[in-house]
Amino acid sequence: MLLDLKQVSLPQAAILWPLVFSLGGIWILLRSVYRLFFHPLSHIPGPKLAAISRAYEFYHDAIRNGMYIWEIEKMHEKYGPVVRISPREIHVKDPYFYDEVYAPSSRKREKDPDFVSIFGLATSTVATVGHDLHRLRRGILNNFFSKKSVMDLSSIILEKQTTLRQRLENAHYDDAVLRLDDAYAALTADIIAQYSWGTTPNFLEDKDFRNDIREAVNNITLLAHFSRFFPILSSMPRWLMGIVKPGATALLDMQEMATRSSAQKSGEGAQKTIFDALTDPSVPPQERTTRRLEDEGLLVIIAGTETTARALTVASYHIFQNRPLMLKLRDEVRTVMPTPTTDAPWLELEQLPYLTATINEALRLSHGPIFRSTRVALTEPLTHKDLVIPPGTPVSMCTYFVHMDPSVFPEPASFKPERWIEAAEKGQHLNRFIVAFSRGSRICLGMNLAYAELYTTLANIIRRFDVELYETGPGDIRIDRDKGLGQPEQGEFRVLAKIAKIITE
Repeated sequence: MLLDLKQVSLPQAAILWPLVFSLGGIWILLRSVYRLFFHPLSHIPGPKLAAISRAYEFYHDAIRNGMYIWEIEKMHEKYGPVVRISPREIHVKDPYFYDEVYAPSSRKREKDPDFVSIFGLATSTVATVGHDLHRLRRGILNNFFSKKSVMDLSSIILEKQTTLRQRLENAHYDDAVLRLDDAYAALTADIIAQYSWGTTPNFLEDKDFRNDIREAVNNITLLAHFSRFFPILSSMPRWLMGIVKPGATALLDMQEMATRSSAQKSGEGAQKTIFDALTDPSVPPQERTTRRLEDEGLLVIIAGTETTARALTVASYHIFQNRPLMLKLRDEVRTVMPTPTTDAPWLELEQLPYLTATINEALRLSHGPIFRSTRVALTEPLTHKDLVIPPGTPVSMCTYFVHMDPSVFPEPASFKPERWIEAAEKGQHLNRFIVAFSRGSRICLGMNLAYAELYTTLANIIRRFDVELYETGPGDIRIDRDKGLGQPEQGEFRVLAKIAKIITE
Protein backbone atom coordinates (compact mmCIF):
# COMPACT_ATOMS: atom_id res chain seq x y z
CA MET A 1 0.00 0.00 0.00
CA LEU A 2 1.33 3.44 -0.96
CA LEU A 3 1.80 5.98 1.81
CA ASP A 4 -0.62 8.92 1.54
CA LEU A 5 1.40 11.91 2.75
CA LYS A 6 -1.83 13.86 3.32
CA GLN A 7 -2.78 11.38 6.05
CA VAL A 8 0.58 11.60 7.82
CA SER A 9 0.31 13.33 11.19
CA LEU A 10 2.72 16.06 12.24
CA PRO A 11 4.66 13.74 14.60
CA GLN A 12 4.93 11.17 11.81
CA ALA A 13 6.06 13.84 9.33
CA ALA A 14 8.69 14.99 11.77
CA ILE A 15 10.14 11.48 11.56
CA LEU A 16 9.47 10.86 7.84
CA TRP A 17 11.17 13.89 6.27
CA PRO A 18 14.47 13.49 8.16
CA LEU A 19 14.41 9.85 7.03
CA VAL A 20 13.91 10.90 3.40
CA PHE A 21 16.77 13.38 3.59
CA SER A 22 18.97 10.84 5.35
CA LEU A 23 18.36 8.24 2.64
CA GLY A 24 19.07 10.87 0.00
CA GLY A 25 22.31 11.80 1.73
CA ILE A 26 23.34 8.15 1.98
CA TRP A 27 22.64 7.67 -1.74
CA ILE A 28 24.75 10.74 -2.65
CA LEU A 29 27.53 9.50 -0.37
CA LEU A 30 27.53 6.00 -1.89
CA ARG A 31 27.44 7.44 -5.43
CA SER A 32 30.35 9.74 -4.59
CA VAL A 33 32.39 6.86 -3.19
CA TYR A 34 31.70 4.84 -6.35
CA ARG A 35 32.67 7.68 -8.66
CA LEU A 36 35.87 8.39 -6.75
CA PHE A 37 37.15 4.85 -6.19
CA PHE A 38 35.28 2.29 -8.34
CA HIS A 39 34.22 4.14 -11.50
CA PRO A 40 36.02 3.13 -14.76
CA LEU A 41 37.51 6.66 -14.82
CA SER A 42 38.71 6.66 -11.23
CA HIS A 43 42.33 6.28 -12.41
CA ILE A 44 42.16 9.54 -14.43
CA PRO A 45 43.54 12.53 -12.47
CA GLY A 46 41.41 15.56 -11.73
CA PRO A 47 39.68 17.43 -8.90
CA LYS A 48 37.51 15.27 -6.67
CA LEU A 49 34.58 17.67 -6.80
CA ALA A 50 34.44 17.41 -10.61
CA ALA A 51 34.56 13.60 -10.39
CA ILE A 52 31.73 13.50 -7.85
CA SER A 53 29.22 15.87 -9.46
CA ARG A 54 28.48 18.07 -12.48
CA ALA A 55 27.59 20.85 -10.04
CA TYR A 56 31.19 22.08 -10.33
CA GLU A 57 30.83 22.44 -14.10
CA PHE A 58 27.31 23.93 -13.77
CA TYR A 59 28.56 26.62 -11.42
CA HIS A 60 31.43 27.77 -13.62
CA ASP A 61 29.59 27.57 -16.96
CA ALA A 62 25.93 28.29 -16.22
CA ILE A 63 26.20 30.53 -13.15
CA ARG A 64 29.54 32.24 -13.90
CA ASN A 65 28.60 32.49 -17.59
CA GLY A 66 31.08 30.41 -19.57
CA MET A 67 34.13 30.29 -17.30
CA TYR A 68 34.66 26.53 -16.97
CA ILE A 69 37.19 26.64 -19.81
CA TRP A 70 39.62 28.48 -17.53
CA GLU A 71 39.01 26.05 -14.66
CA ILE A 72 39.85 23.24 -17.07
CA GLU A 73 43.05 25.08 -18.00
CA LYS A 74 43.98 25.21 -14.30
CA MET A 75 43.27 21.49 -13.99
CA HIS A 76 45.71 20.73 -16.80
CA GLU A 77 48.37 22.89 -15.16
CA LYS A 78 47.97 20.86 -11.97
CA TYR A 79 47.18 17.33 -13.19
CA GLY A 80 48.67 17.07 -16.70
CA PRO A 81 47.37 16.74 -20.27
CA VAL A 82 44.53 14.29 -19.45
CA VAL A 83 42.01 15.25 -16.76
CA ARG A 84 38.61 14.11 -15.57
CA ILE A 85 36.42 17.21 -15.72
CA SER A 86 33.08 15.62 -14.80
CA PRO A 87 31.89 12.26 -13.49
CA ARG A 88 31.95 10.78 -17.01
CA GLU A 89 33.95 13.17 -19.26
CA ILE A 90 37.68 13.38 -19.99
CA HIS A 91 39.38 16.47 -21.41
CA VAL A 92 42.71 16.30 -23.25
CA LYS A 93 45.04 19.27 -23.73
CA ASP A 94 47.59 18.00 -26.25
CA PRO A 95 47.47 19.26 -29.86
CA TYR A 96 49.20 16.11 -31.11
CA PHE A 97 46.34 13.97 -29.77
CA TYR A 98 43.61 15.82 -31.65
CA ASP A 99 43.37 13.36 -34.53
CA GLU A 100 42.89 10.49 -32.09
CA VAL A 101 39.81 12.09 -30.59
CA TYR A 102 38.45 13.57 -33.84
CA ALA A 103 39.28 10.61 -36.03
CA PRO A 104 38.34 9.92 -39.68
CA SER A 105 35.25 7.88 -40.58
CA SER A 106 37.27 4.64 -40.68
CA ARG A 107 37.32 4.86 -36.86
CA LYS A 108 33.81 5.35 -35.55
CA ARG A 109 33.19 8.34 -33.33
CA GLU A 110 29.84 9.30 -31.85
CA LYS A 111 28.81 12.37 -29.88
CA ASP A 112 27.82 12.41 -26.24
CA PRO A 113 24.00 12.55 -25.95
CA ASP A 114 24.38 14.61 -22.77
CA PHE A 115 26.25 17.33 -24.65
CA VAL A 116 24.46 17.82 -27.98
CA SER A 117 21.62 19.82 -26.40
CA ILE A 118 24.04 22.79 -26.33
CA PHE A 119 23.20 23.33 -30.01
CA GLY A 120 19.46 23.76 -29.47
CA LEU A 121 18.76 22.08 -32.86
CA ALA A 122 17.91 18.56 -31.75
CA THR A 123 17.46 16.91 -35.17
CA SER A 124 20.25 18.70 -37.05
CA THR A 125 23.45 17.08 -38.27
CA VAL A 126 25.59 18.84 -35.66
CA ALA A 127 23.46 17.39 -32.84
CA THR A 128 23.37 13.88 -34.28
CA VAL A 129 24.79 11.36 -31.82
CA GLY A 130 25.16 8.17 -33.88
CA HIS A 131 27.97 7.68 -36.41
CA ASP A 132 25.80 6.00 -39.06
CA LEU A 133 22.90 8.47 -38.85
CA HIS A 134 25.39 11.32 -39.05
CA ARG A 135 26.88 9.87 -42.25
CA LEU A 136 23.39 9.60 -43.75
CA ARG A 137 22.50 13.20 -42.90
CA ARG A 138 25.84 14.59 -43.96
CA GLY A 139 25.73 12.67 -47.24
CA ILE A 140 22.54 14.47 -48.27
CA LEU A 141 24.38 17.83 -48.27
CA ASN A 142 27.95 16.90 -49.17
CA ASN A 143 27.68 17.82 -52.84
CA PHE A 144 26.40 21.31 -52.07
CA PHE A 145 29.64 22.22 -50.32
CA SER A 146 32.27 20.50 -52.43
CA LYS A 147 35.00 22.70 -53.84
CA LYS A 148 33.56 22.33 -57.33
CA SER A 149 30.07 23.37 -56.21
CA VAL A 150 31.43 26.43 -54.43
CA MET A 151 33.42 27.46 -57.51
CA ASP A 152 30.41 26.90 -59.78
CA LEU A 153 28.37 29.37 -57.74
CA SER A 154 31.11 31.94 -57.23
CA SER A 155 28.87 34.51 -58.95
CA ILE A 156 26.74 34.62 -55.77
CA ILE A 157 29.80 35.51 -53.68
CA LEU A 158 30.88 38.13 -56.21
CA GLU A 159 27.41 39.72 -56.31
CA LYS A 160 27.26 40.08 -52.53
CA GLN A 161 30.82 41.40 -52.32
CA THR A 162 29.90 44.06 -54.90
CA THR A 163 27.10 45.19 -52.59
CA LEU A 164 29.50 45.27 -49.63
CA ARG A 165 31.99 47.30 -51.63
CA GLN A 166 29.30 49.83 -52.48
CA ARG A 167 28.35 50.11 -48.80
CA LEU A 168 31.98 50.74 -47.85
CA GLU A 169 32.36 53.37 -50.54
CA ASN A 170 29.23 55.13 -49.27
CA ALA A 171 30.59 54.99 -45.73
CA HIS A 172 33.74 56.73 -46.93
CA TYR A 173 31.83 59.56 -48.57
CA ASP A 174 29.58 59.90 -45.50
CA ASP A 175 32.54 59.75 -43.11
CA ALA A 176 30.57 57.09 -41.24
CA VAL A 177 31.71 54.67 -38.54
CA LEU A 178 31.00 51.05 -39.39
CA ARG A 179 30.84 47.91 -37.31
CA LEU A 180 32.95 45.66 -39.53
CA ASP A 181 31.72 42.57 -37.71
CA ASP A 182 28.12 43.47 -38.59
CA ALA A 183 29.07 44.17 -42.20
CA TYR A 184 30.87 40.85 -42.55
CA ALA A 185 28.03 38.93 -40.87
CA ALA A 186 25.57 40.56 -43.27
CA LEU A 187 27.77 39.45 -46.16
CA THR A 188 28.13 35.83 -45.03
CA ALA A 189 24.42 35.58 -44.09
CA ASP A 190 23.29 36.84 -47.48
CA ILE A 191 25.67 34.46 -49.24
CA ILE A 192 24.73 31.33 -47.30
CA ALA A 193 20.99 32.07 -47.55
CA GLN A 194 21.16 32.62 -51.31
CA TYR A 195 23.51 29.68 -51.80
CA SER A 196 21.50 27.27 -49.66
CA TRP A 197 17.88 28.33 -50.07
CA GLY A 198 17.76 30.31 -53.30
CA THR A 199 16.63 33.52 -51.60
CA THR A 200 18.33 36.30 -49.68
CA PRO A 201 17.41 38.33 -46.58
CA ASN A 202 19.32 41.36 -47.98
CA PHE A 203 21.01 42.19 -44.70
CA LEU A 204 23.77 43.93 -46.66
CA GLU A 205 21.28 46.51 -47.88
CA ASP A 206 19.94 47.38 -44.44
CA LYS A 207 21.34 50.70 -43.24
CA ASP A 208 22.46 49.17 -39.94
CA PHE A 209 23.27 45.71 -41.36
CA ARG A 210 20.33 44.35 -39.32
CA ASN A 211 20.81 40.62 -39.01
CA ASP A 212 18.24 38.20 -37.57
CA ILE A 213 20.77 35.40 -37.93
CA ARG A 214 23.23 37.08 -35.56
CA GLU A 215 20.41 37.73 -33.13
CA ALA A 216 19.44 34.07 -33.27
CA VAL A 217 23.05 33.06 -32.59
CA ASN A 218 23.22 35.47 -29.65
CA ASN A 219 19.97 34.11 -28.21
CA ILE A 220 21.16 30.54 -28.54
CA THR A 221 24.47 31.32 -26.83
CA LEU A 222 22.64 32.98 -23.93
CA LEU A 223 21.09 29.61 -23.07
CA ALA A 224 23.82 27.32 -24.39
CA HIS A 225 25.17 26.12 -21.05
CA PHE A 226 21.75 25.88 -19.41
CA SER A 227 20.58 23.78 -22.39
CA ARG A 228 23.25 21.19 -21.61
CA PHE A 229 21.90 20.70 -18.10
CA PHE A 230 18.24 21.14 -19.02
CA PRO A 231 17.84 19.57 -22.51
CA ILE A 232 14.14 20.44 -22.62
CA LEU A 233 15.23 23.97 -23.54
CA SER A 234 16.55 22.67 -26.88
CA SER A 235 13.23 21.14 -27.93
CA MET A 236 10.75 23.81 -26.82
CA PRO A 237 7.67 24.45 -28.99
CA ARG A 238 7.83 27.34 -31.38
CA TRP A 239 5.39 29.56 -29.41
CA LEU A 240 7.62 29.26 -26.37
CA MET A 241 10.73 29.85 -28.46
CA GLY A 242 9.16 33.13 -29.52
CA ILE A 243 9.27 34.24 -25.88
CA VAL A 244 12.68 32.85 -24.93
CA LYS A 245 14.53 33.16 -28.26
CA PRO A 246 12.79 35.84 -30.39
CA GLY A 247 15.70 36.03 -32.82
CA ALA A 248 15.42 32.32 -33.56
CA THR A 249 11.73 32.60 -34.49
CA ALA A 250 12.51 35.50 -36.80
CA LEU A 251 14.97 33.22 -38.50
CA LEU A 252 12.38 30.45 -38.70
CA ASP A 253 10.01 32.91 -40.38
CA MET A 254 12.72 33.72 -42.91
CA GLN A 255 13.27 30.02 -43.50
CA GLU A 256 9.58 29.42 -44.15
CA MET A 257 9.71 32.14 -46.77
CA ALA A 258 12.78 30.50 -48.28
CA THR A 259 11.11 27.09 -48.30
CA ARG A 260 8.06 28.46 -50.14
CA SER A 261 10.33 30.27 -52.59
CA SER A 262 12.34 27.11 -53.23
CA ALA A 263 9.18 25.09 -53.85
CA GLN A 264 7.85 27.67 -56.31
CA LYS A 265 11.13 27.84 -58.23
CA SER A 266 11.73 24.08 -58.37
CA GLY A 267 11.73 22.61 -61.85
CA GLU A 268 13.97 22.30 -64.86
CA GLY A 269 16.70 24.93 -64.94
CA ALA A 270 16.05 26.18 -61.40
CA GLN A 271 18.92 26.36 -58.95
CA LYS A 272 18.90 23.26 -56.78
CA THR A 273 18.74 24.15 -53.14
CA ILE A 274 19.26 22.40 -49.82
CA PHE A 275 15.48 22.28 -49.51
CA ASP A 276 15.39 20.17 -52.67
CA ALA A 277 17.99 17.78 -51.28
CA LEU A 278 16.39 17.43 -47.84
CA THR A 279 12.91 16.77 -49.27
CA ASP A 280 13.96 14.45 -52.09
CA PRO A 281 11.81 11.26 -52.13
CA SER A 282 14.98 9.16 -51.80
CA VAL A 283 15.46 10.55 -48.28
CA PRO A 284 13.83 8.35 -45.61
CA PRO A 285 10.43 9.77 -44.49
CA GLN A 286 11.57 10.19 -40.86
CA GLU A 287 14.31 12.51 -42.17
CA ARG A 288 11.80 14.77 -43.93
CA THR A 289 9.77 15.98 -40.96
CA THR A 290 9.04 19.68 -40.49
CA ARG A 291 11.21 19.86 -37.36
CA ARG A 292 14.07 18.16 -39.17
CA LEU A 293 13.89 20.62 -42.09
CA GLU A 294 13.75 23.57 -39.70
CA ASP A 295 16.68 22.36 -37.58
CA GLU A 296 18.93 21.54 -40.53
CA GLY A 297 18.05 24.74 -42.33
CA LEU A 298 18.81 26.85 -39.27
CA LEU A 299 22.06 24.99 -38.70
CA VAL A 300 23.33 25.61 -42.23
CA ILE A 301 22.51 29.32 -42.14
CA ILE A 302 23.84 29.92 -38.61
CA ALA A 303 27.02 27.91 -39.20
CA GLY A 304 27.60 29.71 -42.49
CA THR A 305 27.29 33.17 -40.96
CA GLU A 306 29.00 33.89 -37.66
CA THR A 307 32.26 31.91 -37.66
CA THR A 308 33.39 33.11 -41.10
CA ALA A 309 32.38 36.68 -40.24
CA ARG A 310 34.47 36.47 -37.07
CA ALA A 311 37.52 35.27 -38.97
CA LEU A 312 37.13 38.19 -41.40
CA THR A 313 36.76 40.58 -38.46
CA VAL A 314 39.86 39.29 -36.66
CA ALA A 315 41.85 39.43 -39.88
CA SER A 316 40.75 43.01 -40.56
CA TYR A 317 41.58 44.13 -37.03
CA HIS A 318 45.16 42.86 -37.27
CA ILE A 319 45.71 43.86 -40.89
CA PHE A 320 44.57 47.46 -40.54
CA GLN A 321 46.31 48.16 -37.26
CA ASN A 322 49.60 47.09 -38.84
CA ARG A 323 50.24 49.17 -41.96
CA PRO A 324 53.47 47.41 -43.04
CA LEU A 325 51.60 44.10 -42.95
CA MET A 326 48.70 45.59 -44.91
CA LEU A 327 50.99 47.08 -47.57
CA LYS A 328 52.82 43.78 -47.95
CA LEU A 329 49.49 42.04 -48.48
CA ARG A 330 48.32 44.67 -50.95
CA ASP A 331 51.48 44.30 -53.02
CA GLU A 332 50.97 40.53 -53.16
CA VAL A 333 47.26 40.79 -54.01
CA ARG A 334 48.12 43.30 -56.75
CA THR A 335 49.88 40.50 -58.66
CA VAL A 336 46.49 38.87 -59.40
CA MET A 337 44.35 42.04 -59.11
CA PRO A 338 46.29 44.62 -61.17
CA THR A 339 43.51 47.22 -60.77
CA PRO A 340 41.25 47.86 -57.76
CA THR A 341 38.23 46.71 -59.78
CA THR A 342 39.76 43.42 -60.93
CA ASP A 343 37.97 40.33 -59.62
CA ALA A 344 40.36 37.46 -58.94
CA PRO A 345 39.01 33.91 -58.53
CA TRP A 346 39.49 31.97 -55.33
CA LEU A 347 41.79 29.44 -57.02
CA GLU A 348 44.26 32.18 -57.92
CA LEU A 349 44.09 33.89 -54.55
CA GLU A 350 44.77 30.73 -52.57
CA GLN A 351 48.14 30.47 -54.35
CA LEU A 352 49.31 33.68 -52.66
CA PRO A 353 51.52 32.60 -49.73
CA TYR A 354 51.27 35.71 -47.55
CA LEU A 355 47.51 36.03 -47.96
CA THR A 356 47.18 32.33 -47.12
CA ALA A 357 49.37 32.82 -44.03
CA THR A 358 47.24 35.77 -42.95
CA ILE A 359 44.04 33.75 -43.30
CA ASN A 360 45.55 30.90 -41.29
CA GLU A 361 46.42 33.32 -38.49
CA ALA A 362 42.89 34.78 -38.62
CA LEU A 363 41.37 31.32 -38.31
CA ARG A 364 43.74 30.49 -35.47
CA LEU A 365 42.95 33.61 -33.44
CA SER A 366 39.20 33.65 -34.18
CA HIS A 367 39.13 29.96 -33.14
CA GLY A 368 35.72 29.05 -34.53
CA PRO A 369 33.42 27.44 -31.94
CA ILE A 370 35.43 27.13 -28.72
CA PHE A 371 33.09 24.92 -26.70
CA ARG A 372 34.57 21.50 -26.03
CA SER A 373 32.96 19.10 -28.49
CA THR A 374 32.83 15.56 -27.16
CA ARG A 375 33.55 12.36 -29.07
CA VAL A 376 32.88 8.81 -27.93
CA ALA A 377 34.92 5.86 -29.21
CA LEU A 378 32.48 3.04 -28.55
CA THR A 379 34.68 0.08 -29.43
CA GLU A 380 38.28 1.14 -28.86
CA PRO A 381 40.19 2.50 -25.88
CA LEU A 382 42.17 5.70 -26.41
CA THR A 383 45.67 5.68 -24.98
CA HIS A 384 47.59 8.82 -24.09
CA LYS A 385 51.07 7.78 -22.98
CA ASP A 386 50.43 5.54 -19.94
CA LEU A 387 46.77 6.53 -19.42
CA VAL A 388 44.08 4.36 -20.97
CA ILE A 389 40.66 5.92 -21.57
CA PRO A 390 38.01 3.16 -21.62
CA PRO A 391 35.71 2.68 -24.64
CA GLY A 392 32.43 4.56 -24.38
CA THR A 393 33.96 7.52 -22.52
CA PRO A 394 33.07 11.04 -23.71
CA VAL A 395 36.39 12.73 -24.53
CA SER A 396 36.69 16.39 -25.46
CA MET A 397 39.25 18.95 -26.56
CA CYS A 398 39.02 22.71 -26.99
CA THR A 399 40.07 24.52 -30.16
CA TYR A 400 41.30 27.46 -28.09
CA PHE A 401 43.92 25.33 -26.32
CA VAL A 402 45.16 23.86 -29.63
CA HIS A 403 45.45 27.26 -31.31
CA MET A 404 47.15 28.86 -28.30
CA ASP A 405 49.63 26.08 -27.54
CA PRO A 406 53.10 27.71 -27.36
CA SER A 407 54.86 24.47 -28.29
CA VAL A 408 53.19 24.68 -31.72
CA PHE A 409 52.70 28.43 -32.04
CA PRO A 410 55.38 30.40 -30.14
CA GLU A 411 54.02 33.73 -28.86
CA PRO A 412 50.53 32.39 -29.51
CA ALA A 413 48.71 35.65 -28.76
CA SER A 414 50.65 37.46 -31.52
CA PHE A 415 49.28 37.76 -35.06
CA LYS A 416 52.29 36.58 -37.09
CA PRO A 417 51.62 35.42 -40.67
CA GLU A 418 55.37 34.93 -41.04
CA ARG A 419 55.21 31.83 -38.81
CA TRP A 420 53.42 29.98 -41.62
CA ILE A 421 55.96 31.03 -44.25
CA GLU A 422 58.88 29.99 -42.04
CA ALA A 423 57.26 26.67 -41.16
CA ALA A 424 56.63 25.86 -44.83
CA GLU A 425 60.27 26.60 -45.67
CA LYS A 426 61.28 24.08 -42.98
CA GLY A 427 58.89 21.45 -44.30
CA GLN A 428 56.62 21.75 -41.24
CA HIS A 429 52.88 21.41 -41.72
CA LEU A 430 51.18 23.71 -39.22
CA ASN A 431 47.82 23.33 -41.00
CA ARG A 432 47.08 20.17 -39.04
CA PHE A 433 46.83 22.37 -35.94
CA ILE A 434 44.20 24.70 -37.40
CA VAL A 435 41.07 23.09 -35.99
CA ALA A 436 38.59 25.96 -36.35
CA PHE A 437 36.61 23.63 -38.66
CA SER A 438 37.26 20.62 -36.39
CA ARG A 439 38.69 17.49 -38.06
CA GLY A 440 37.86 13.91 -38.85
CA SER A 441 34.51 12.48 -39.90
CA ARG A 442 32.60 15.49 -38.59
CA ILE A 443 34.74 18.27 -40.02
CA CYS A 444 32.74 21.39 -40.91
CA LEU A 445 30.66 20.80 -44.02
CA GLY A 446 30.94 24.43 -45.16
CA MET A 447 34.73 24.70 -44.99
CA ASN A 448 35.19 25.26 -48.74
CA LEU A 449 32.61 28.02 -48.83
CA ALA A 450 34.25 29.67 -45.82
CA TYR A 451 37.67 29.65 -47.48
CA ALA A 452 36.25 31.09 -50.70
CA GLU A 453 34.66 33.94 -48.71
CA LEU A 454 37.81 34.58 -46.68
CA TYR A 455 40.14 34.77 -49.68
CA THR A 456 37.95 36.83 -51.99
CA THR A 457 36.58 39.22 -49.35
CA LEU A 458 39.94 40.04 -47.78
CA ALA A 459 41.57 40.46 -51.17
CA ASN A 460 38.82 42.87 -52.26
CA ILE A 461 38.98 44.94 -49.07
CA ILE A 462 42.79 45.11 -49.00
CA ARG A 463 43.04 46.03 -52.68
CA ARG A 464 40.35 48.71 -52.65
CA PHE A 465 40.31 50.44 -49.26
CA ASP A 466 42.45 51.98 -46.55
CA VAL A 467 40.66 51.28 -43.29
CA GLU A 468 41.20 52.97 -39.92
CA LEU A 469 40.11 51.29 -36.70
CA TYR A 470 37.86 53.48 -34.55
CA GLU A 471 37.71 53.23 -30.75
CA THR A 472 38.58 49.54 -30.95
CA GLY A 473 41.24 47.70 -28.99
CA PRO A 474 42.35 44.12 -28.37
CA GLY A 475 39.77 43.73 -25.58
CA ASP A 476 36.96 43.98 -28.15
CA ILE A 477 38.00 40.72 -29.83
CA ARG A 478 39.59 38.94 -26.87
CA ILE A 479 38.26 35.56 -25.72
CA ASP A 480 37.29 35.80 -22.04
CA ARG A 481 34.21 33.56 -21.93
CA ASP A 482 33.11 30.34 -23.59
CA LYS A 483 29.54 30.83 -24.76
CA GLY A 484 29.81 28.38 -27.63
CA LEU A 485 31.64 31.16 -29.42
CA GLY A 486 34.26 33.15 -27.54
CA GLN A 487 33.13 36.43 -26.02
CA PRO A 488 34.92 39.37 -24.35
CA GLU A 489 34.58 39.91 -20.61
CA GLN A 490 32.30 42.91 -21.16
CA GLY A 491 30.20 43.93 -24.14
CA GLU A 492 30.10 42.34 -27.55
CA PHE A 493 32.72 40.98 -29.92
CA ARG A 494 33.08 43.90 -32.35
CA VAL A 495 35.40 46.03 -34.50
CA LEU A 496 34.55 49.64 -35.37
CA ALA A 497 36.23 51.31 -38.34
CA LYS A 498 36.13 54.16 -40.84
CA ILE A 499 36.92 53.89 -44.54
CA ALA A 500 39.80 56.35 -44.79
CA LYS A 501 40.51 56.10 -48.52
CA ILE A 502 39.29 54.44 -51.70
CA ILE A 503 42.24 53.10 -53.70
CA THR A 504 42.03 54.07 -57.37
CA GLU A 505 45.21 52.64 -58.83
